Amino acid sequence: MNLETLKPRPGSKHRVKRLGCGESSGHGKTSGKGHKGQKARSGGSIRLGFEGGQMPLIRRLPKRGFNNAAFKTVYATVNVGELNVFEDGATVNEAALLEKKLIRGTYDGVKVLANGDLTKKLVVSVDKVSAAAAEKIQKAGGSVEAVAAQAPAQ
Repeated sequence: MNLETLKPRPGSKHRVKRLGCGESSGHGKTSGKGHKGQKARSGGSIRLGFEGGQMPLIRRLPKRGFNNAAFKTVYATVNVGELNVFEDGATVNEAALLEKKLIRGTYDGVKVLANGDLTKKLVVSVDKVSAAAAEKIQKAGGSVEAVAAQAPAQ
C-alpha cells in the first residue's frame, strides 16, 4: 500500500451537483431555483424567523419566566481518585490543583467529589467537598478544611 493508492471508501463521496449545464441535465436554465422572486436572486436569502414583514411568532408570544443563569456558581470538579498524584501529607488547594493541571477553565470555586479511591494522607482545603468525598479523605487519614467564600466579582 502506498500513499498514491489511497482512495475514499466507495459511496462515501457524492458527486457535486453541476447547475446550469443544459436543459437535459434537469438543472439547466434556472438551476433549480424556480422562476424569479427573492429566493432566485444572488444573495437573496431571508433571515431565520422572518415572516415577510408580519410580526414574527417569537415577538407575538409573551415573555415568561426568569433566568438566573448569569449568577450561577460554577465549580471546577475534582474526584478523590485524582488526588493520588499528590505526595503523602501534602496540602491540596486551588493553586496546587492548577499546578498539577487537574482543573482548568473559568470557575468560581473548586469542589471535590467522591469518585475513585484515595490512598494518600492529604489535607484538602477547597471551597466545597461532598459528604462521601470527605468521608473517603478522613478514612485515608487526611483532613478537610473549609475555605472562606469570597464575594463574587462584579
